[in-house]
Amino acid sequence: MQRIIASLTVVLIAAAGWGYLYPGAAILTGVKLRTQFFDEVVAPPRDIAWQSGPAVPAALAADRPPNIVLIVADDLGYNDISTFGGGVAGGQLQTPHIDALAEQGAVFTQSYSGSSTCAPSRAMLMTGRYPSRTGFAYTPMPPSMGRAISIVAADMDRTLPGTLYDAEAAANKPTYDLQGLPPEEVTLAELLKAHGYHTVHIGKWHLGRENGMAAHEQGFDESLLMASGLYLPEDHPNVVNAKLDFDPIDQFLWSALTFSNSYNSGDADRFEPAGYLTDYWTDESIKVIKSNRNRPFFLYLAHWGIHTPLQATRADYEAVGDIKPHRLRVYAAMTRALDRSVGRVMAALEEEGLAENTIVIFTSDNGGAGYVGLADVNAPYRGWKITHFEGGIRVPMFVKWPARIAAGQAIDTPVAHIDVMPTLLAAVEQPLPEDRDIDGENLLPLMSQGVAAQTEWSRQTLFWSSGHNRIVRHGDWKLQIAARPEKQWLFNLAEDPTEQVNLAGARPDKLSELMALLNAHAANSRAPLYEPEIEGAVAIDKHLALPFEPGDEWVSVPN
Repeated sequence: MQRIIASLTVVLIAAAGWGYLYPGAAILTGVKLRTQFFDEVVAPPRDIAWQSGPAVPAALAADRPPNIVLIVADDLGYNDISTFGGGVAGGQLQTPHIDALAEQGAVFTQSYSGSSTCAPSRAMLMTGRYPSRTGFAYTPMPPSMGRAISIVAADMDRTLPGTLYDAEAAANKPTYDLQGLPPEEVTLAELLKAHGYHTVHIGKWHLGRENGMAAHEQGFDESLLMASGLYLPEDHPNVVNAKLDFDPIDQFLWSALTFSNSYNSGDADRFEPAGYLTDYWTDESIKVIKSNRNRPFFLYLAHWGIHTPLQATRADYEAVGDIKPHRLRVYAAMTRALDRSVGRVMAALEEEGLAENTIVIFTSDNGGAGYVGLADVNAPYRGWKITHFEGGIRVPMFVKWPARIAAGQAIDTPVAHIDVMPTLLAAVEQPLPEDRDIDGENLLPLMSQGVAAQTEWSRQTLFWSSGHNRIVRHGDWKLQIAARPEKQWLFNLAEDPTEQVNLAGARPDKLSELMALLNAHAANSRAPLYEPEIEGAVAIDKHLALPFEPGDEWVSVPN
């Protein structure tokens, strides 16, 4: 097996979050090597003729099945919102609209993403199934990406253990557009569409673009797809950029990305968004709400914010005040835009008389990223996106449905992204598919039946995996094992929620009990659809702008 060793830290695996943005590109030290991808013409902005429901409703909004709005942020840290008492820059930035959504419904105080990176989490939201069943275990990357980054990274002075690039695995992977959720999987959108819902996806997809895997082929009537990853053109007069000179992936991104999207066409027929991406998708979401006010709809608003590259509008940058360093101020401004989006969507539902009978769910695909070089984004938890410490997988999950869910609830039952699909099907009184196993559970009893339902909740176990990294939470105990380094981390989360005291040596009984659960889960798992091509070490307690020193803990994660 051909391997190239490069002394890179977390950022190589971070590349997984960007792999879908520039298929076939090989970009070295800021020089763009021209490919068909970059030569494609991006048309000017244009109006989207969103499909419209009936001019007159067949029934009152309160008597129809509930509308559903699923809002997913990208790389949002647990401490980036003020709901839990925090906020960006030590609380200098508050998120009042997200906070209001939380106050008006149920807050799950121990909620988890499906994965520590984006695409597998999104697949679990759509299917309610673990990667052990779907095979969709890694975030898609184009074959050239790992190779190009490893060459750039080899020149960087990093002190973490080296990163592996597997050229054979890269060569044997499907093309980027075919690295997706298999079309035979049944998505939430397909099931709601079959029940009479108009289904709309806006934003990030990252679950494939061809062969029946694009959003508009996986149950969405309409899909406004993020075809690349700039929030605005780099030289736009109203943009403020923050480039990260300590992050080779960031240099790669600024060379590679374009400002474009597409409508119901995958990568084809690209055109420019009509504004800053977070605001533009919000504008279009409001148009969808207004166009479908008289029929049940499912809107999946999959934001790119606050994922890198760090770009904010000048207005938001000025509004957040004199926050330092510069990248933190831009990050805060991006978070302000995300919060504003939530508020505008909620206001549109109110204005159209739909708020009472609309289910709104807000979550993030994983925890905040260490490669942005900012402390405390996941406070008080350890770890970052890509790791499976609590900072990498603890995410907000807020559910508002005034018709059925009382406001002001805080529910401490552990839940995860696999639970979203079965919960929403139960809300619209539809059964789960009978031809496949669904791993998630219906959360409605927890939100509508109070303490009694929480006491009677029977599920005790949640699983995560990424190659040799295997993780289980069983009751209040959590075990994480890895081969590189060869180590086990065992924590009692009831007594140690921030994972400071590793009990693997002190509690061999619990270690054995949870290891048995991991082994049983692995024995019943299907192989990944394709093998990872890169594996990089991640410092658990330090972000990327800080030096790694002897004695610092790390874990190696493949993708």
